Amino acid sequence: MAMFFSHEDDGDSVLEALLYIPKEGVPIKMAVYFDHKVEKPIPGPSVDIEWHSSYPLLAVASRSDGGGGCVHVYRDEGELLEHATMQRACPSMSLDWHPVRPIVAAGWENGEILIWNEQERELYWAEHLHKSEVVLLKWSPNGTRLVSGDKNGLMIAWKADHRGRLQPGPFCKHELPQMITQCVFRPSINPDAAADTAALARAAVSGDESALDMFSWKKGNNKASIKINANDAQTCFISGSEGNVFYLDEKGACKAVFNADGAVKKLLYNEYKDILVVVTETLMLSQFSVSSDGHCQEIMKVKLSGKLGDFQVIWAGRGLLAVATGETLIRMWDLERDDNYVLSLDGHQGFETGECINCLSYSSAKGVLAGGTNNGKIALWKYAPASGAAGRKQEGETKWKLQSPGLSEGNILQIKWGSSKNYLAVNNIASVIIFTEQVMSSHLKDEVACVQVSPSVLSIDMYSSGIHHDLKTDIHIKGVYASKEHVAIWNGRKVVTYEIGPSIRAVGTFTTESTIVAVYDQNVYTTEPGKIQVRTFQGTVKQLISFSEIEGEPISLDINGYFMVVGTSTGYIKVFDLSRREAKLHTNPKCLLESLPKFGTIVSAKINCNGTKVSVLSTAPSGVPEPTMYVWDVDMDTTTNFDFAVGHGEQEDFSQSDEKEEDQTDVERGRSEAARDIAGRYPVSHYWDPQEPKLMVCEAKLLPTTEQTTPKKSLMSSVYVQPEVVIVSLFSTLEHGVMLQDSFAVSENHNAFMGLEVPYFYFVKKLGEIGPDDPHSPLSNLGNAVARQVMRDFVGLEDGDKSARDAMMNFSYYLTIGNMDEAFKAIKLIKSESVWENMAKMCVKTRRLDVAKVCLGNMGHARGAKSLREAEKEPELDARVAMLAVQLGLLDDAERLLKTCKRYDLLNDFYQSSGQWSKAMECAELHDRIHLRTTYYNYAKHLEAKGDINGAIPNYEKSDTHRFEVPRMLFDEPQALEAYIMKTKDKALRKWWAQFMESTGEMETALQFYEAAQDYLSLCRVYCYCGNMDKAAEICNETGDRAACYHLARQYENQDNVKDAIHFFTRAQAYSQAIRLCKENGMEDQLMNLALMSTKEDMIEAARYYENNPHTQDKAVMLYHKGGHFSKALDLAFRTEQFGALQLIADDLDERTDPTLLNKCADFFMEHGQYDKAVELLIVAKRYLEALDLCVQHNVTITEKLAEKMTIPKDSDKVNSETRIKLLEKVADCAFTQGSYHLATKKYTQAGNKVKAMRALLKSGDTEKIVFFAGVSRQKEIYVMAANYLQSLDWRKDPEIMKSIIGFYTKGRALDSLAGFYDACAQVEIDEYQNYDKALGALSEAYKCLTKAKMKNVSQQEERIASLKHRIGLVKKFVQARRFYDEDPEESMKQCQLLLEETDLDSAVRIGDVYGLMIEHYARTENYKQAYHCMEEMRKRVPAMNMAYYVNMRTVEAIHKALDIPLGRGMAGDMKDRISDEEDGDVVEEEIYNGDDYC
Repeated sequence: MAMFFSHEDDGDSVLEALLYIPKEGVPIKMAVYFDHKVEKPIPGPSVDIEWHSSYPLLAVASRSDGGGGCVHVYRDEGELLEHATMQRACPSMSLDWHPVRPIVAAGWENGEILIWNEQERELYWAEHLHKSEVVLLKWSPNGTRLVSGDKNGLMIAWKADHRGRLQPGPFCKHELPQMITQCVFRPSINPDAAADTAALARAAVSGDESALDMFSWKKGNNKASIKINANDAQTCFISGSEGNVFYLDEKGACKAVFNADGAVKKLLYNEYKDILVVVTETLMLSQFSVSSDGHCQEIMKVKLSGKLGDFQVIWAGRGLLAVATGETLIRMWDLERDDNYVLSLDGHQGFETGECINCLSYSSAKGVLAGGTNNGKIALWKYAPASGAAGRKQEGETKWKLQSPGLSEGNILQIKWGSSKNYLAVNNIASVIIFTEQVMSSHLKDEVACVQVSPSVLSIDMYSSGIHHDLKTDIHIKGVYASKEHVAIWNGRKVVTYEIGPSIRAVGTFTTESTIVAVYDQNVYTTEPGKIQVRTFQGTVKQLISFSEIEGEPISLDINGYFMVVGTSTGYIKVFDLSRREAKLHTNPKCLLESLPKFGTIVSAKINCNGTKVSVLSTAPSGVPEPTMYVWDVDMDTTTNFDFAVGHGEQEDFSQSDEKEEDQTDVERGRSEAARDIAGRYPVSHYWDPQEPKLMVCEAKLLPTTEQTTPKKSLMSSVYVQPEVVIVSLFSTLEHGVMLQDSFAVSENHNAFMGLEVPYFYFVKKLGEIGPDDPHSPLSNLGNAVARQVMRDFVGLEDGDKSARDAMMNFSYYLTIGNMDEAFKAIKLIKSESVWENMAKMCVKTRRLDVAKVCLGNMGHARGAKSLREAEKEPELDARVAMLAVQLGLLDDAERLLKTCKRYDLLNDFYQSSGQWSKAMECAELHDRIHLRTTYYNYAKHLEAKGDINGAIPNYEKSDTHRFEVPRMLFDEPQALEAYIMKTKDKALRKWWAQFMESTGEMETALQFYEAAQDYLSLCRVYCYCGNMDKAAEICNETGDRAACYHLARQYENQDNVKDAIHFFTRAQAYSQAIRLCKENGMEDQLMNLALMSTKEDMIEAARYYENNPHTQDKAVMLYHKGGHFSKALDLAFRTEQFGALQLIADDLDERTDPTLLNKCADFFMEHGQYDKAVELLIVAKRYLEALDLCVQHNVTITEKLAEKMTIPKDSDKVNSETRIKLLEKVADCAFTQGSYHLATKKYTQAGNKVKAMRALLKSGDTEKIVFFAGVSRQKEIYVMAANYLQSLDWRKDPEIMKSIIGFYTKGRALDSLAGFYDACAQVEIDEYQNYDKALGALSEAYKCLTKAKMKNVSQQEERIASLKHRIGLVKKFVQARRFYDEDPEESMKQCQLLLEETDLDSAVRIGDVYGLMIEHYARTENYKQAYHCMEEMRKRVPAMNMAYYVNMRTVEAIHKALDIPLGRGMAGDMKDRISDEEDGDVVEEEIYNGDDYC
C-alpha cells in the first residue's frame, strides 16, 4: 500500500509518501518521501529534466522570458550547484548524462554542444558543426562516444575521453535526408553483466573503496579511466522523421536498414532477445530481429490502440511496454508472451473521473511504475505478482497494485526515476519537484519511544508517566534519539534537542554534519572525522574523544546505562564510562580484525546494561551481510558468536551434526528444531535489555539464498514457509556462550522493531494500523504509532512486582541452559494459573514436553495431560509438541510444527478439526493422497450437516461414495434424486433407481432406467414378467448378454419351447443345459456341435450317449478323443475297427498316455504296415531301441524331430549316462547309414564321439562346417582329418583353404604331413607358375617341419630329409643362376651347364626350364647355332617334351629362321598352347602365402 498526503509547512508545500510495498506477509520499514522544490535562479518554464543513472544529480533545462535558455544541475534535495550552469541566448533542445561519470551534455538551438564535468568542474565545447538545433544527444553505454543529431538531418558521432572532452574532428559525420528523432545503442554485453557493472558503479558512488579500485578511478585522479572495454556497445540505430531507420556500425559506416510506416516516435532495444522495437507516430508497433551485422528482419507488426498525439512509450519490465497516450489508462504490451492489458485510474479512490495520465517512468529496482496526471497527482503501480504457478496463470493487470495517489501541483508533463537511490522528479513546466525517500526514524530508551510519522512530525510516548506528545519540528527529520528526559532530532546539518515531560520544549540547537547522535544526561554525543564530540544542548564542545588513524573513524555509537560503546571503521571497539563528569575508557580497546581473521566491517555495536558484554554486527570482506553476531566479553577479553545461518552459537552444546536424530534426547531434539526454525538468516538489528545484562534480542531476515528456495505460493497452505523477519531472544553468559531462548515471526501489523524493555517488545506499527487496537490482543498499545508485545515468558506478569519478574527471568534462563532443578526452584512461589498456562505455551516454542507436563499439572488441565500422553506414540518430536499446542489453543504453532515435521496426515486431521476445509483438501491433494477420498467424504458429511446439500454432492462424488450417500441423502426428495441420477449418468445409480421403480410397480419407468443403465438381464426379466417374450428375445439377440439369454432360455424351457430354449442356452454359452435338452428330446444332430463347443466333461457325457447307439459310435470316438479320454477312445476305435480315428488319436498321444495303450497302438500300426506311426509311438513309449531297429529294418527316415525325441536329456535320472551315449551313437549310426550326415554329426557330438562326428561331417562335404567343427573340437586327430580333407579340395586357387590346412596340421602336430603339403606347394609353384623363388621358400618350410617331426620310422624320415635337402640345393643353384644372369650372363650359363650334369636334376628342377633359360640367352645374343644345339639336346634328353611350354615360340621361330631350318610338326599347336598358357599364367599368378617365408 502506498499512501500520500500533503500539508502546509511554513508556507511551503510538502508532499509526503508513506510507502509500504512489501512482499506478501513481509514487513518492511516504513519510508517517507520528502519533497524538494528546485531553486530556479532565473524565472521561466522548465522544458526538460534528466537524472544521472548513479549520482544524485538532476539536470534541468529552462527557458528565460527573454528567449534564452540555461541548464542547471541540482542535488537530491533541490540544492542548486551554482557553478554547474550552462547558459546561452537560445534554448536548450536536448540533454543526456554520461552513463557512469557526472558529466552532462546539452544541445542548443543554435547547433552548439556544451559538456559540463561536475567532478572536474569544467565546461567543454564541441566543434560547432551543427548549423541547426541539436535535437538529439546520446552517450554510448560505456561513455566513449556521443551521438548528436540536428533538425536538418546531420548526424555526428564524437569520440570522448574519460573527462568527457570530445576529440577535435568527429569520428564520423553523415547527412541524413530527414530530421533525426531517436537513437538507441545496441548493447554488446549480457544484461546480467551490465547489471553487475551498474551495481559496481553505484557501489563506487556510495564510497565503496573496492568498487572504486575496480573502476580504476577516484575523485581527483585525472589520469585514471574506467576499466570497460572501449569496443563494447559502439553500434546504434538512428531513426528519422520520415520513418527511415539507419544502422551506424563500430567503424562509423551508416546504412539504411528499413523504413517504418510513418515518423518514428520511439526506438527501444530488447537486449535479452536482440530485438529492435519501433513505435511510429501513428501508434504502429513493429519488432525486428537484429543480426550481428545490423541487418533487421521484421517479425511482428501490430497497430496499438489509443489517442494519437503526444504519447510516451517506455520499458516497464523485461519485454513489457507501457504506453501513455493522455488517457485515463496505461496500455501494457507484453512482447514476450504476446499479451496486452490496461492499467486504469477509473474507479480508484483518490483519482477524479476523467483524470488523464500524461507521462510515465519505471523503476526496475523498486518494481514501481509511476505516472503523472493532468491534475497534478502521482499514480504508483507496484508490480507484485503471485509466486509460483499462481503467478504464471495470473492475469497481467492483476499483477500491478495501484497505490494511493500522491499530490503535487499543476499539470505533470514529465516524471522520472533516477540515481542509484531512485529519487523521483516531477516537472509541471512551472516548477520541478524532487522526492527523496527515507526510512522513517524511531528510537526507544528509558521507557520513552519516539516514532517519526511524517517528514517533520514526531510521535513521543512516555510509558512511565503515560504521556503522549506529537512534536512538529522545523526540519525534515533524518534521525532521532530519546532518553528519559530529552529527545534529539537531526537532519544531517542541524541537531535540535527537546526536553520532555508533561510539556515539551526546545532546549538547544546547533549545526553539525554528524549522522550519528546520542544523548546521555545533559550531554549530546556527535561524530566527526576521527573524533567524537561531547557537546551541551546548545552545541558547546565539552570534551573531545579522539581516535588514532589506526583506530579509524567512529561509525557506530550506543549508550546503555552509563556505558557507551563505539565501533570504528577499522574494526576497533572502545567502551567508555559516562558516570563521571567526562567520558573515560572503561577497558582497553579491542581490535576484532586481529582476533577474528574473517571479520569484515562493523555495522553496529551495542553494549549491555552493566558494560560487561558488547555485541557486534558486521559485513563480510566482500560487503555481504555477515550471518554471525559476535559478542565480546569485556572482563575476560574473549569473543563468542552466534551464527544465524545455522541457528546456534559456537559454545552451545549442539549435537545435531554429531548424532543421528533418533539417538538424540527430546531436549537435544528440541534445541535442534528451534535452531532449524531460525537458521538461514542474518541479523539486521540487536538490542540489550536495559535491566537484565544477559538478555539480548535480534531482528533477523532470511538470507538471499534462503529466499530463492522458498516454496511456491500454490504449496503455502501445506508446506511451512519461513517468515521473512523474526525476532530472536538470546542469553549470553560466560559459561554457556550465546544461547537461543525464543523466537517468533514479526506480525504483519508491525513495521519495524524498536527494542525491548522486560516484559515488552516494542514495534513501530504499520501506517494503516496506527490507532487503538483490540484491548484483548496480546499486543498492547500505548501510543498511536508504537505497539508493544508482552514477552512470551511474562504473559500474566505484566503488572507483577520485580521479584516475580526476576523469578520468571531466572526460570527462563535455567530452562534455556537445561538446568531444570534451578528452573523450578525459581518459580516455586508463583501460584498464578495464567502464569503456568503461559509457561506451558512457552514449552511449545522450546519443545520441552517434560516441563509442559508439570505446567499442565499445575493448571489442572486434565484433557491436555491425557492428549500429551497419547501423543508420546508419535515418533516426531514436533508432532508431539503440535498436540500440546492444540490443547493450549496455539493453532498457528500447531500448524507450523506439523508442516515442519511433514506429518501431513496429522496436518490434514488438524485442518479438518479446525474447520479449515480448503487447506485440508489442498494438503490431501498435494501430500496426503492416501487420505484424499476420506477428506472429501468428511467434508461432504460436514456440508450435509450444515444443510448444504448441493455442496455435499460433488464431495461425495470425489470420495467415490456417492452411489450410496447421495440416494440416502436425497431419499426423501424423489424428484431431486431422479434429476441427480439423470444428470450423473452413472449406470450403478440408474440401475438402483430402476430397481426402486420396479419395486413401486412403475414398470415403464423401470424399463427406461434399466435400458439407460444397459442392464439387459433386468430388461429381459421385466419383459418376460410382462409376457413380452418377443421383445426380450430381440434384446437378447441384439446384445448377446449371456445372463439375459440364460434367463430367456429358462423361460422358453418352462413353456416347452425347446428349440428357442436351446438357441438361447447356446447364446448364453450354457452348453450343458442345451446338451441336456438335446438328449432329453433326441435332437442328435445338434448334440454333436454343442458338445464340441462345450467343456470336456460335456463332450465325454455326450460320447457316452452316442456310444449306446451302434450307428453313432464314430461320433463317440471323436468326442472321447476331444474330451481327453484317450483310453476309451482307443478302446472303442479298436472294437469298432476305426483305423482313421486311430491315426488321429495317435497324433495326440504323449508320454502321459498309458504305456499299455501306447504299446497296443504301436503293435496295431506295425501289423498294418504303418511303420512311421509305429516308430513315433514306440518313441513316446520310450522303446527307443525297438524304434531304431524298426527304422533300420523298414528304412524309416530318422528326421531331426524323431532324433530329438529319442535323445534322452543329460540331467535325466531315469537313464544312466552310458545307456544314453549308446543310444545316441546308435541314432547317429542309423542317420549315417541313411545319409543324414549333419544329423549324425550332431548326435555323435552329443555322445562325445567327436572323431565319428568329424567323419560324418567329412562325408557331408560341408567345408565351412568342417573348418568350424575342427576349430571348436581342439583334437589333434580332428585337425589332421580336416587338413587332409581340405587338401582334397582345390586349395591352389583359395589362399584361405591353404592357410587352414597349414593351421590345422600345425595344431594337430602333424609336421610330416605339413612338410608334405609344403612340398606339394613347391611343386605347384614350379609346375604351374615356374616360380622357383617361392618353391625354394616352400621347400625350406618343408625341411624345417620334417626335421622337427617325430615319425615312427626314423630311417624313412632321414631318407626324406636327405632327399629334400638335395632338392633344395638343386633349386637353390637354379635360382642363383637366374639371379646372376643380369650381372654375368656367361657365369649364369656355366652354372646351368653344371646343373644339367646333375644326375637327379628332374626331381627338383625341370630340365626344360634350364634349357629354356639357355636358349633364350643364346637367341638374345644371336648365337643361334648354340641355341639350336641346346634345343636339340633338350629334345634328345626329354623326347616327349613340348618345346613351346619352356621356350617362347617367337624365339623358336627366330632361331629357325636365322639358321634357315623349317619348323617341325606340332610347332603351331605348341605356339597355341604356349599363348594359352601365358594368358592363363597372367590371370592365375598371385601371392599364395602372405607373410610366409617362401612367399
